[in-house]
Amino acid sequence: MKETGKIWMNGKLVPFKNAKVHVLTHALHYSTSIFEGIRCYDTPEGSAIFRLPEHIDRFFNSAKMYSMKMPYSKKKISDGIVSTVNASKLKQCYIRPLAYYGYGTMGLTPTNNKVDVSISCWEWKMGESKAGKFSGAKCKISKWVRIDSKSQPMQAKSAANYSNAALARMEALNAGYDEAIMLNNKGHVAEGSAENIFVVKNGRITTPPLDADILDGITRDSAIKLLKSNKIKVIEKNLRINDLLKADEIFMTGTAAEVKSVTRVNKIKIGDGKIGEVTKELQELFMDTVMGKNKKFRSWLKFI
Repeated sequence: MKETGKIWMNGKLVPFKNAKVHVLTHALHYSTSIFEGIRCYDTPEGSAIFRLPEHIDRFFNSAKMYSMKMPYSKKKISDGIVSTVNASKLKQCYIRPLAYYGYGTMGLTPTNNKVDVSISCWEWKMGESKAGKFSGAKCKISKWVRIDSKSQPMQAKSAANYSNAALARMEALNAGYDEAIMLNNKGHVAEGSAENIFVVKNGRITTPPLDADILDGITRDSAIKLLKSNKIKVIEKNLRINDLLKADEIFMTGTAAEVKSVTRVNKIKIGDGKIGEVTKELQELFMDTVMGKNKKFRSWLKFI
């Protein structure tokens, strides 16, 4: 990672290399942290952060689910994000707000510790999402089951949830695939390791409902609203493996992934094995939106 600019630590911008935590930080031992992934795009009109208020709202909702008393207001965090991006001198980047139970006392109960907040950003590279943008991603149905919402709050974007996702991602990569697809404990399709999933069949688009133990993805919501604006309806319903294998198209959405195509599931070719027309249309619509060309959704961009 290229160390550029500064990192916001509890209200102060500090040099990138000095943004450190104690080895006995509670979150390191018990995964008691929540975070967001946010994109800033280099548009023709200048740098713009995508759907910042929605990310801030989810950040605070996640904190609430983990009994975190946030020491800063939404405005303070929002202003901190803008300051951090400006300090980075990057025209486009990935932004990571993080709240965590810090150093103080050890033991399972986190609430004896102070809640610390940091905001980082770094140069964005396509990396693992590249496969789904140009040739279609190859996905493996994971042996790891998505955590049940009765076990952990899956609507929280928490570090604890992503240890489950990391296991699925590593399993897929080690088997020669680009990404994992996870099922919940009912055998229904949940999501990728870090993306929501959509299926296109006979012109109908379906996606798992929020009660399928998935994250309420902001890019997922963006895709649904963008498709609706083009008079394309998205149905939320439970899906099974066969729904994936018989699909005409599959695509995934996420802050990092944006909109990426899936052209293989296990050894099965999806559709004709190429990026589908609905996926291409949504990719173009999404990029027009984040670049400020879609005037209808211009309010999603915060120019800085």
